Amino acid sequence: MTSSLRTRLRAGDPEAFRELFQDMAQAVHALALRATGDRTTAEDVVSLTFLEVWRLRERLEPGDGSVRPWVYGVATNVLRNRGRAARRHRQAMDRLPRPEDVPDVALDVVDRLDDAARLAAARTALGRLRRPEREVFLLCVWSGLGYAAAAEALGVPIGTVRSRLSRARARLRKLTDEELQTARPKPEPPSSCRQIPGDRGFAVGSTQERSR
Repeated sequence: MTSSLRTRLRAGDPEAFRELFQDMAQAVHALALRATGDRTTAEDVVSLTFLEVWRLRERLEPGDGSVRPWVYGVATNVLRNRGRAARRHRQAMDRLPRPEDVPDVALDVVDRLDDAARLAAARTALGRLRRPEREVFLLCVWSGLGYAAAAEALGVPIGTVRSRLSRARARLRKLTDEELQTARPKPEPPSSCRQIPGDRGFAVGSTQERSR
């Protein structure tokens, strides 16, 4: 009888690890890219996730079930740790003297693609969600995990996943609309020096009369 991938991975089988990496590397990358919006960071998350998978392989519960929820759980922890490190870095940078402001020429470029604008707004809004809601949304909506698999990945009851996802969807719609409103260009104020129709001819005629 052939051993399951879970059993082989727990035993430290390099071939099992290779199979797992080939099967899930792209999925972990997609999760990280949607969470961070940065391809380089997403690649780092993939590397760190599978390093942790190998290091923690003996903690994997024995059995024949899918390994995917466990790997997603490891990836979620890696993202949490990177988020904490990023916050510490931002806090350290905020304590430094601020550089002189330089005009950003990119502000003159108007994004004409509504879909791209909404995607950017949704990604920003996603970052404003509470961490538990954001994690459930990433796993269930953008990574396609079912409630049970997401619950296993996060170590919470299925009911918690359902309630967090419901809140996340409602808040994400609201926050995305707020981001779009904020990003929308403000209309130009009306000019206060408009010319009144017919006033130019009157002014010119009056000047000519005075010069006679």
